Amino acid sequence: MKSSLVETLVGASVILIAGLFLYYMYSSTGQSAGSGYYSITAEFDRVDGLPVGADVRLAGIKVGSVIGQKLDQENYRAIVSFAIAKGIKLPKDTNAKIASKGLLGGSYITLDPGGDEELLAEGGHIVYTQSSIDLMSLIGKAIFNSDKK
Repeated sequence: MKSSLVETLVGASVILIAGLFLYYMYSSTGQSAGSGYYSITAEFDRVDGLPVGADVRLAGIKVGSVIGQKLDQENYRAIVSFAIAKGIKLPKDTNAKIASKGLLGGSYITLDPGGDEELLAEGGHIVYTQSSIDLMSLIGKAIFNSDKK
């Protein structure tokens, strides 16, 4: 009797800890535009290495997350959706750029606000974008073109 009670308590505590972990993971990832976020989109020529869930940063500080990617089949550009914290007000002429964390790191979106007085709202679209840079092709060009004069 005593051992089954101990086993039950240990099992219940494991389930409780797992539930708390799942709650923390869901609340900290920002995978959906919930009540504290608004959704905006931007079009890029390339989104190499930009996963869903990647950071969206303003002045180096995380203000949102990438929540979706799809291909525009008419112009073959990548449409990226991201959730921005509601407290962050972005001008309509904001620039979105895909940046890299380093040679081996992942990618994220960095926002450079413009000077427009009109602000982006829920469902807004960023017009000014800069796509990702293919670092491996740049390194290849530097290596294989360095001996040519």
